[in-house]
Amino acid sequence: MFAQQYGAKFPKAVVKLVDDEDVLLAFYDYPAEHWIHLRTTSPIESTFVTVRLRTKVTRGAGSRSAALAMTFKLIESAQERWRAVNEPHLVALVRAGARFPRGEFIEREVSAA
Repeated sequence: MFAQQYGAKFPKAVVKLVDDEDVLLAFYDYPAEHWIHLRTTSPIESTFVTVRLRTKVTRGAGSRSAALAMTFKLIESAQERWRAVNEPHLVALVRAGARFPRGEFIEREVSAA
């Protein structure tokens, strides 16, 4: 229906969206309790923004070892402000391959062999 409605006006965009639908909607394969963490900005970028700001102010750290030490300490201090994951017990289920269609846990049916 989406492709029929918008395909004539935006053919390239519709092809891209239809081809990558599973990747675009992967967000909903995780527990609903974790969605707030997935919607946030890049965790890597938010971690290193502190490092980037400090290196701009100091105009470099001088040596490679000093840069590594400064980066380690800045990330270590940023770690104290990280938000904990909601429902951490669900992380083990996600890693084990549990299914969460639309954010709700679906237990696997035991098949009789």
